Amino acid sequence: MEENYRVLKPFLRGFPLIVAAVVLSVLIAKKYLRYTTPLYESTAKIKLADISEGIPSSNLYKDFDVFTTSNKIAAEIEVLRSDVLLEKTFDALDFDVEVYRIGKIKTMELYRNSPVLISGKLSHPSAYDVRYRLNVVTDNDFELILPGTEEAITGSFGIPVKLQIGEILVALNEDLIAQKKHVALVDQYEFEFLSRQKLTGKIKTDLDVISVDKDVAVIRISLRSAVPEKASCFVNKLAETYVIDYIETKHKAAEMTMNFLESQIEEVAGRLASTEASIETYRDDKNIINIRQETETDLRKISQLKIQQTNVKMNLAAIGKLHEYVLSNKDSFLLLAPNFEAFNDLLSTEIVKNIKHLQAEKRDLLLTFTPEEERVKVIDRKIEDLKTYLIESIGNTKKNLEIKYDELSRDIDRAEKAFIGVPGKEKTLTIMNREFEIYQQSYNFLNEKKIEAEIAQAAKIAFHRILAPAMPSKTPVSPNRPIILIVSGILGMFGAIALIYLVHLAKAKVNDVYTIERNSSIPVAVLTPMLKTAGSIERHFLREAIQLELKGLLKDGSVLVLSSNGCCEGRRFHIYHLARALSLQGREVLLLDIEGSLAKMSEGFSEEISDTVIEGVSYLSFNTYDNRLLTKKALSVILEKFRRKFDTIIVNNQPLERETIGLLMMGAADANLIVADARRTPAKQIEQMELLKVEFRLPNLWFVLNRVGYNPNVIREIATWLKNTVRQLKSGTSTNA
Repeated sequence: MEENYRVLKPFLRGFPLIVAAVVLSVLIAKKYLRYTTPLYESTAKIKLADISEGIPSSNLYKDFDVFTTSNKIAAEIEVLRSDVLLEKTFDALDFDVEVYRIGKIKTMELYRNSPVLISGKLSHPSAYDVRYRLNVVTDNDFELILPGTEEAITGSFGIPVKLQIGEILVALNEDLIAQKKHVALVDQYEFEFLSRQKLTGKIKTDLDVISVDKDVAVIRISLRSAVPEKASCFVNKLAETYVIDYIETKHKAAEMTMNFLESQIEEVAGRLASTEASIETYRDDKNIINIRQETETDLRKISQLKIQQTNVKMNLAAIGKLHEYVLSNKDSFLLLAPNFEAFNDLLSTEIVKNIKHLQAEKRDLLLTFTPEEERVKVIDRKIEDLKTYLIESIGNTKKNLEIKYDELSRDIDRAEKAFIGVPGKEKTLTIMNREFEIYQQSYNFLNEKKIEAEIAQAAKIAFHRILAPAMPSKTPVSPNRPIILIVSGILGMFGAIALIYLVHLAKAKVNDVYTIERNSSIPVAVLTPMLKTAGSIERHFLREAIQLELKGLLKDGSVLVLSSNGCCEGRRFHIYHLARALSLQGREVLLLDIEGSLAKMSEGFSEEISDTVIEGVSYLSFNTYDNRLLTKKALSVILEKFRRKFDTIIVNNQPLERETIGLLMMGAADANLIVADARRTPAKQIEQMELLKVEFRLPNLWFVLNRVGYNPNVIREIATWLKNTVRQLKSGTSTNA
């Protein structure tokens, strides 16, 4: 807590100065706000077209890149800030000429509140971006002063003034004068013809185009200007120009696209007709009706022929086996089991059945007759005839099957020859059909887009919307009066605090006991606060006398030397009142004055011990001795004589900053008190006392800190400084200052 108080002491002491600095800063800020030109801001909002919603989501705008693309907000912001769009906006506004009224302190732009209207036809670039002076002398006459000259050119309102750089026409604003009767016409004015380059630069400096949110297609357009009406006019006109430019660009793009589409449709139509003729000629040359169907028919035919061939081949194999069988077993094949798979016709089946019947009949006859019987022989001849017929039938059937198989093979070969060259024909026809389809699709697409382009060209609408038009602002955005006043007050406060602490650090005074204890090993014997009344002074020094006695600094016959670095640190105040307090205690006190400042400076002052300085205290001015020839031993002899006669000898030593016998006296003393003032003694003197103690081996050295805890404010200190200066010249005993 004590450490915090030490840090805050300079702040508390300089608090009136801080208050004065804050008040002064606020007054200066108010003065600045009074004469500064305020800036007004007007804002408009534009919603960009969204291709995913509303009319732009139709196929016309979704598929056709010329009309709609993904609206990049950043790109649209750059379009709004582009010189091209600004030029179009300036063409629709009257920003090319700026008129100012010249006041005693500041110059104010009038814009449409100007009682004079200025226009010109300038032929030289040097006529732009310079200020012309206009002094209206009467309601009809004026004086024109060109830049860089002091020569006045007289003229009348409504009559052009011809110059080398062109013509300048100054006319009266009749409408404004009629509306505002109190408007002052006779005054001093300035006007300037702005080049487009400078006008664009000025507008871009104060123009702010940003998106409301990165995910919301809404753009905010803001402009700051000293004239509220000028800011709102420009912002609204820029938004309007942006929408109109969008419509014009869309219309021109649609027109150019439609012209392009017409030329492309004509070219594609010719190529499409040429491709159709090529396909027709190729089909006629190759006798192609439908190559796929023809191929499928031929494949189906070949498949059927191969199936028939397979069946014939199987029958041929079977009949061949049977033919071999009957030929190898010609006499006895009927006794074996024949392969009836080969007898798949009715005639063969019937012959076999007849043969089996005759064989059965023969067996019956043989039971009765011999083989030589005529009836038996007849049956044998019948069986033999049937066998011969059957064998011949099998052979003929085999030959027929072989002939049929050969014919089927030839038919299959002929059918397969039809596929020779089919892949090439199909490839060529596929290429020609693909080319035809490409041209056909292109032709259809271009015709669709031509219709869409015609619709887009006819529809002169914009999908951007002005959500909020700009209105003239009544409250300036710059300068921000509350913020400037607050910041000025804060800066004044911090500046004063910084100054106070810088001065405090630069002065580097003792201030408190902590500084002494931190910079020196010499102990502090007495702490003396700021004493203003006689009663408080007496009570304190009586208590101080007791403290010194308890600390062993006051003994019978002891020599107590009070020293200080300078003459204004309270040393004489302490000597005077300490000697008086010791006298009140009944002690015999001798005040030995080396400095001589305590004596009453009057003629005929006695060199003997007297009580002319302090009541009840003996006084002796040490200036009576030749200090230059004095030694420590001689000084000890002198002091020893005083010890026998007085209880306490208090020595008013000379300031240590002078070349004196002060160090000699301190070396011969029983106790040394170094008086340091908290408000006046530099902190570096504490370290110097430590060095003196070590270097000269000064005995029993103690500090007395004067005006402890005294922290006067700066204003009060300045007010009392003059009073104390005069008082200190007369006497240093009124206060411990």
